[in-house]
Amino acid sequence: MGLSNDDVTEILRIIDESELDELRIETDGFSLHVVRNGESPIAAPEPSAPAVASDAHTIAAPMLGTFYRAPGPGRPPFVEVGTRVEVDTIVCIIEVMKMMNSIPAGVAGTIAEVHVENAAAVEYDQPLFRVEP
Repeated sequence: MGLSNDDVTEILRIIDESELDELRIETDGFSLHVVRNGESPIAAPEPSAPAVASDAHTIAAPMLGTFYRAPGPGRPPFVEVGTRVEVDTIVCIIEVMKMMNSIPAGVAGTIAEVHVENAAAVEYDQPLFRVEP
């Protein structure tokens, strides 16, 4: 069962009017975690990743949503491993509540690794790509 726009609006209204500092809602296919006043929750440790050269850069998700590698179905991905990117190169789209957000690389280099599958849900600050200078 999906949420309608009215459901989302009601959830946001309740959060805004409440005095809760933190709220987590999880159902099948939906997860919402809100922290008031910008305080970061304590995250569970993630499995250790292989060592990466210190000059490599990670492009992380600036928001939670659905990750798309291409501008549309059947279209080629924005970037592949080996693609040279500049700071303003669009590397993916993250969809949040039917709004498509273009994500720039933010760094110049070469895509060395793609960490996320197309159409997968991503969390804030989750690694999306590894870029080497």
